[in-house]
Amino acid sequence: MDVSAVAAACRPHHAGGAEVELLARLPEALARLDALPHADRAAVRDVLATLTSGMTFDLTTFPGDDAAHLAALATPADLDHYTYLVAGCVGEFWTSMHLAHRRRLARWNVGRMQSEGVRFGKALQMTNVLRDIPRDLRHGRCYVPASELAAHGLAPADLLDASAMPKFHPLFAALLAIAAQHYEVAWRYTFEIPRAEWRMRVACAWPLLIGEATLAALGRHPNPLASAEPVKISRAAVRAIVARSSVAVWSNRALAAEAARVRGAAAG
Repeated sequence: MDVSAVAAACRPHHAGGAEVELLARLPEALARLDALPHADRAAVRDVLATLTSGMTFDLTTFPGDDAAHLAALATPADLDHYTYLVAGCVGEFWTSMHLAHRRRLARWNVGRMQSEGVRFGKALQMTNVLRDIPRDLRHGRCYVPASELAAHGLAPADLLDASAMPKFHPLFAALLAIAAQHYEVAWRYTFEIPRAEWRMRVACAWPLLIGEATLAALGRHPNPLASAEPVKISRAAVRAIVARSSVAVWSNRALAAEAARVRGAAAG
């Protein structure tokens, strides 16, 4: 396959500067992939294949691009499968890469840690799903399962009206709880990382802390369906999380306390 020709053919369909640059540098990225050791190269190809299947799943499930062509995932199993395809598989890959190259992880239970790595990715993706509901609906995508909406007397199109929030709230709270359960497992994963692997610990702690703060902000928002922009925490809050966790990273107890603090700060 002539990668340069494919990139050139795709370029006119992408207006964004970053996407155009990515396409232009695709041959460079593939060259770097080919330069990896065999086992790493195989792992990268596997996770890319899974991520690509997630994109295909998304495009197939949601053929339209506006509210007039709104479609929804059918069941909770579809939502769980989607979060694996686009994020859970990355946690699995991340775990495999560190196990292959970090000697301090030699005592890890491989199967358990890969499973927890999947839950780590799902925690972050569930947060994205919940914070982006109004925007996704406007683009023809409802990741809230239609079967669960029907059980609450709702259809996907009903969520386009912010006045549906009281009826939607119990389901929204249940989805927040599922995300919180994923975060609990993701923290177990992080606490298993040896303290000497502080870079890996902080690379896990930052997205978890920011994600949980966002989840708490969603929980306290009076009506997420009415939000014109995705709910998010402030840049100042992110800076504070980064600063505080950079110190707390050496202690599981301190990290757990920091997680409790950001949940309370966002929810309070």
